[in-house]
Amino acid sequence: MKTSIPLIGALAFAASSFSSVASAGTAFVHLFEWKWDDIATECESFLGPKGFDAVQVSPPHEHTAGPYWWTRYQPVSYNNLTSRSGNETQFKNMVNRCNAAGVKIYVDVVMNNWASYQGHGNVASGGSSWTPRNYPELSGQDFHSDCTISNYGDANNVWDCGLYGMPDLNTGASYPQDYVANYMKRLTSWGVAGFRIDAAKHIRPSELDTVMAKAQRPWAFLEVIGAAGEAVQPGQYTYIGPVTEFKYGTDLAANFNGQIKNLKTLGPSWGLQASDKAVVFVDNHDRERGHGGGGNLTYKEGTKYNLANVFMLAYPYGYPKVMSGYKFTDTDAGPPAGATNCSNSEWVCQHRWGNIANMVEFRNFTVGAWSVNNWWDNGANQIAFSRGDKGFVVINNESYALSQTLYTGLPAGNYCNVLAGADKCSGDVISVAANGYATFNVPANAAAAIHGGALAGGGCVTDCPPVSNVPSLNVRGTFNGWGNLPMTLVADNTWQATFTLNGQANQRFKVDVYGDWSLNYGDNGADGVLDQTGADIYTTASGEFRLTVNDQTMRYTLEQVGQCNACFAGNFSQMYFRGTANNWSATPMALVANNVWELVVNFDGQSNQRFKFDVNADWSHNYGDNGANGSLERTGADIFTNLVGQYRVRMNDQAMTYSIQPL
Repeated sequence: MKTSIPLIGALAFAASSFSSVASAGTAFVHLFEWKWDDIATECESFLGPKGFDAVQVSPPHEHTAGPYWWTRYQPVSYNNLTSRSGNETQFKNMVNRCNAAGVKIYVDVVMNNWASYQGHGNVASGGSSWTPRNYPELSGQDFHSDCTISNYGDANNVWDCGLYGMPDLNTGASYPQDYVANYMKRLTSWGVAGFRIDAAKHIRPSELDTVMAKAQRPWAFLEVIGAAGEAVQPGQYTYIGPVTEFKYGTDLAANFNGQIKNLKTLGPSWGLQASDKAVVFVDNHDRERGHGGGGNLTYKEGTKYNLANVFMLAYPYGYPKVMSGYKFTDTDAGPPAGATNCSNSEWVCQHRWGNIANMVEFRNFTVGAWSVNNWWDNGANQIAFSRGDKGFVVINNESYALSQTLYTGLPAGNYCNVLAGADKCSGDVISVAANGYATFNVPANAAAAIHGGALAGGGCVTDCPPVSNVPSLNVRGTFNGWGNLPMTLVADNTWQATFTLNGQANQRFKVDVYGDWSLNYGDNGADGVLDQTGADIYTTASGEFRLTVNDQTMRYTLEQVGQCNACFAGNFSQMYFRGTANNWSATPMALVANNVWELVVNFDGQSNQRFKFDVNADWSHNYGDNGANGSLERTGADIFTNLVGQYRVRMNDQAMTYSIQPL
């Protein structure tokens, strides 16, 4: 275990002093109608490297036959997972490969409405025979009465009747609830991280909540379309999970077709849901086809659509979803035949557009600065703003070029304009002066963005050698006859050494820079902070210990090393840390107190740095943080952090909280 030992002259950190510095996952993509094999490859070759948090995939269940995209949304069986995208084996392989690439999978779940379209026969995608209201695992008694929604002012009519004549599952009955919940649990056991609940608006909130409880409350967002005067509204569902904020996309479109200066205050004051309750998008697979209402920008708007996505990924509101699909003229048309190919003229692949893809990294890097600062606009369609001191974006929605010197709030330096090329540093360089100002020259209908994760001139961002304020450090004490035990520089300004203490009388030590006592440190105040030529540090501890010293803050800790999980009680028999810091491998955590797991982690501050907690080291039972509030949820969002250095990560498996504390 790693236990903070009370020392005479050394600081023991109390658990209550720990504070979370983490944030939720940042942006995901909907690879609409992509095949499982192609998604797996995309996770490895593009989505993971670009920092996408997750992929929303099309429904994997067996569905009615037909060439139309919407046949995927007419389920026949949850047990047969052969769909237009592939079979069960291919689906599992995709989940495993994407998880290994650091990209989560969100499955689109259709539970409200079942298959009715018989235009291409009654044999489904996986070979099952069916008729409306009679499916391999469901029969007539599992559905509401055969009526069609006719009055959106009547909630019961919306919840209990069929959508477009499709049989409406009785989600108030026990068997259908268990059937849906078991399907979701099965997918979760394979490593699926979350769900989109299709047509959640047509399911009573209380019934949907029961289904989610039976499914062991996986992370999910709910499709709830709100319209003025209707009886069912998104706010009725937010206690269950985030909802699709359809108004966001139409508000964006209205202002990009009007004046984007108005977007400065976009958020709840516009009648939108709270940020942590909103999944936002410029468009989605329904709206780009005019289904469920119109008024959204789509890929057909070209540069205006591109700029709207730049704004969405730069602006601190909601959990943004990038749409990525195929070209169409017939709004019912299904996907092109064969494998997905972003190089041909049939697939749009919006997520690969340079502006959109590189803005995902911008959002990841700036997630710790969840505010709009240093806003500038020209009174119409040119805007700029910073995300704290982490990043700065300029959007020119005018038909003429922008040339402005603007205050960025960023540290002085040379930054890559990440929107000037496919690679984040393949375009022009923007210099921020010591006073924080920079000059931007942005063409008409274009954008520019800079952030601290993309420095020009070979600035070290990842895999950098650690730096220090002293050339060396040594531990000298009674345990080694006051000889020199060299310490190792393990991270920026962070030194460590491991040694054995025997608890003898007057046991003590000091830290010596050169090993000749010419520059040595002790602790005068018994406060865990080193003082030059300070007093010897006394301890009565016995066993193997690790001393950690930060030569910038001059703080130090002494921690016992080794495992003693059996000494304490927890709700789980083991816990693993998994993240970019350890290449997503499973590093065991130590149980250092009842219900408290701990691990010292070296964070390098790389772009998209994040982690999760995994109970079984196989992703079947893992925890993240959806709300960026230090509370854990099962299959929750990756926990992002911009920290650099050595930190103590703790997880409480009783309170389901976590904390990060510098050493």
